[in-house]
Parts: sequence; C-alpha cells; structure tokens
Amino acid sequence: METSIIVLIVMTCVGLVFGFVLAFANKKFAMEVNPLIEIVEDVLPKGQCGSCGYAGCKAYAEAVVSNPDVPPNLCIPGKDVVAKQVAELTGKAAEETEPRISHVKCKGCSDKATRSYNYEGIQDCVAASLLQGGPKVCSHGCLGFGTCVKNCPFDAMTLGENGLPIIDENKCTGCGKCETVCPKHVIEMLPISSHVTVNCNSKDKGAVVRKACTVGCLGCGLCKRNCPHEAIVIENNLAVVNHSICAEKCDNPTCIAKCPTKAIQSLVGDVKPVVEAAKQEIAANTENKTNAENKDKPEN
Repeated sequence: METSIIVLIVMTCVGLVFGFVLAFANKKFAMEVNPLIEIVEDVLPKGQCGSCGYAGCKAYAEAVVSNPDVPPNLCIPGKDVVAKQVAELTGKAAEETEPRISHVKCKGCSDKATRSYNYEGIQDCVAASLLQGGPKVCSHGCLGFGTCVKNCPFDAMTLGENGLPIIDENKCTGCGKCETVCPKHVIEMLPISSHVTVNCNSKDKGAVVRKACTVGCLGCGLCKRNCPHEAIVIENNLAVVNHSICAEKCDNPTCIAKCPTKAIQSLVGDVKPVVEAAKQEIAANTENKTNAENKDKPEN
C-alpha cells in the first residue's frame, strides 16, 4: 500500500516537472502568428481542395501573407471576388483569371461502351483500374464508380444512371479535385469560354475504338480538316481542341457536324448560365472598383 502511494506521488511530481518544462518552452520559443493570416483564411471558401498548390486554405493563407512572391489569385474556387479581397488585404495586385469548369472526356455509358468482364469488387475507380485496367474494353474511358463524385468538395457532381458523372455547372468551382483523383485522367478543366470539346479520352487507333465504343473519337481528322481556324490537331489518335483559338475566332463550329461519331459536341449551351454569371460578377467588380476610385478622388 505504501509502495503504491510512493509511486503515485513520484509520478505526480514527474508530471508536474514536465508540465512546467513544457509550459516554459512553449512561452520561451513561441512564435507570433500574423493576425492577417486568419483574416485571409476567413475570406477563402474553405473547400480544402488544394487547387492553389498548397495543402489547404490555411497553408495558402500563410504563404500569400508571408511570401511576397505568392500571388493572391491562386484560389480557383474563389474566382475574381476572392482574389480581389486577398489582394486588397495583402497589398498585392491580382490579375483577372477566367473561371474554369469540370468536363468529363467520355460519353461511353453502359449502352455505348463494351465491357470485357463484370466487376463486383470495391465500388471505386482506383480499385477497379487495378484489375486489368477496369471492366471496360476501352482502357482510357470513365469507369463510372464515382471516385470523382465522392471527392468533390463542393457537391457539384453526381453519378448518373448511365454510369457517368454529371456536373452541376452552377456548383462547380473549377477547383480540379475531381481531375486529380481520376485514375484514367478522363476529367479536364475547361475555360468557360470554350465552344466545343472532344468527349473522348482514348489514344487507340480508330479500328480499336470502333469495337470498344460507338461514340469514341476515331482520330480520322475530319474535324481538323474542316476547322477554318486550325484550332484542332490530332495527337495520339485523338482530336485535341485549342480552346483559346476556338473561343476567339470561331462562331460556327463546323467540326461538330463533320464528326462521324459525334465525339465533338458544343459546350455553349451547357455552360451558358455559368458564363453569364461570371460576366455579371466581373462587371459588378469593375463597377465597384470604379465607384471606389471616383469616391477617393478629391473634389475640385
């Protein structure tokens, strides 16, 4: 009994000594935190998507406040509104960036794409891709198990009945989280000014694609030959659109009508609400900035 009491007293004393040592060390070596970091963090959308290149909003807030070389417009989900607020808080200049939107480069749904076997494992694209590349004959297509949907921090994606992700253009912030988690690299981030896109990700030759999917790109080059602005090239048997040239010069995408499998489709109708909202947002920001500048001008 006495031994137990002695042990208890010794352990208590040791705990107190270590407690005082830690308290002293904490006070002695404590680093002051710039209060501006928390203010900037509160401005950010808190999606923790990592699109800025940092491990979460807190890390980006610390970097943009502490490092003069870190620009204030790296928060893609926050768009120009957040960029301007961060710029004002940090005393930096924020260049306007065009909003992006997520796009799935595959239309090979259950009735369009051929399957090589029935998969009954873990319902996850990464897990399914480890088994012979997945159950689809096309080794480049969307596997349809919703890994992108589960990882979207803004609930902007759902899995359709046809096994392909559906993107809510009004919720999508263009953060790119879905793009990074897709094992097949089927998802891309497009500028909202894009007119057309290729709904295929296959790098196989046309004969192989035709057997695997009825809506895949054959790499035939008809779209390229019929584009008067040279905005389309064929790379690795796949049509690739230069969206900058397409948005700037093309108002009548003839490539859509020429594509034999309809792998090229228009994006104008899909993202029109987002484009209009972005334009209104930029116009409002410009007007507010002009009003603020006029207010600060001294009266004659």
